[in-house]
Amino acid sequence: MGEGAAPAAVVCVPARNEVERLPRLIRSLAAQDGFSPGARLRVAIAANNCSDGTVEAVRAMIAGGETATLDLRLLAVDLAPDAAHVGTARRLALDTGADWLAADGCTDGVLLTTDADAWLPPDWVAANLRALREAEIVGGRLVIDREATADTGLSRLHARIESYWQAVRALEDRFNPPVYDPPPRHGDHTGASLALTASLYRAVGGLPALRRGEDNALVARVQEQGGRLRHCPAIRVHVSDRAEGRAEGGMAIEMLRRLAVLGGGEAYRLPAPEHWHALILRRAALRRSWPDVATAEGWSAVSEGYGLTDEDRAAIAPDTCPNAIAFVERASRRLDARAAPAPLQDLDAALAGFAALLGERAA
Repeated sequence: MGEGAAPAAVVCVPARNEVERLPRLIRSLAAQDGFSPGARLRVAIAANNCSDGTVEAVRAMIAGGETATLDLRLLAVDLAPDAAHVGTARRLALDTGADWLAADGCTDGVLLTTDADAWLPPDWVAANLRALREAEIVGGRLVIDREATADTGLSRLHARIESYWQAVRALEDRFNPPVYDPPPRHGDHTGASLALTASLYRAVGGLPALRRGEDNALVARVQEQGGRLRHCPAIRVHVSDRAEGRAEGGMAIEMLRRLAVLGGGEAYRLPAPEHWHALILRRAALRRSWPDVATAEGWSAVSEGYGLTDEDRAAIAPDTCPNAIAFVERASRRLDARAAPAPLQDLDAALAGFAALLGERAA
């Protein structure tokens, strides 16, 4: 990439009281492949309600020349109490990035988002841009890094939980493989690493400013419009294992849960394999019903099979679905909302169940 040839991309980051970790993220952004003082990477940071010196630390990095390869815009805002959460801050950062690209005349610009306490390999931006050639939205794999003393028990628990989710994907590959998201793939699509074009971001109405789950809600909006979600194995983001986080329902809550399990206070329980098996088979059947479901006869067959009503049809609007992805996601949202909670199993029992289920099906 030559001088002046920086990709039309903006990395958008929400931050709140991250004076210890945000500088690490900024340094990893400044070290991204393909960027230089003559071809700088755009970065928009929405620092909301910070009281620990976060804003001052970023300004000091800019003044000290540490961001020479970045075109960094820092938004220091004080949000009202009911809006002072990660959903509002991430939307502000993404909206700023989209406006920035539009003002620069970038019709094919890309928005990337990550978290203030993450840090990124040098190829993170480039890998995202490559993956977007074959998808509409891309998620990066979360790599949990220790910030405290190594704990072999915690590492084993991390690995067993990862095995559980790998088994879920193995079931999907067996019974409903997504051709646009082939293995090897991971299963992460969180705010720690997401990428999509600015035009698509605008077209789906932007990121919902939710107190929690804003990242998954954006992914859902893209998929319900027919967008392909890619879990590219080449994209990685390092995330903290700290148990005291900033975002409600964020990674820190999960770390607390895992620590409690190690302390013997509770079992680690997840949906039983049979839950995922049934869900995947249902999604496969819904996919096969496309595009006939847009006709009266096709809709009648699906509605009878799944108890979908006229109200469901109006919400799903199958005749407006551009592809099977959109129909499956819209129909699944309606069906999931009325389904009973998934039965839970202890992690070890669930892993054994996956092994039996995959083994029986393989035979």
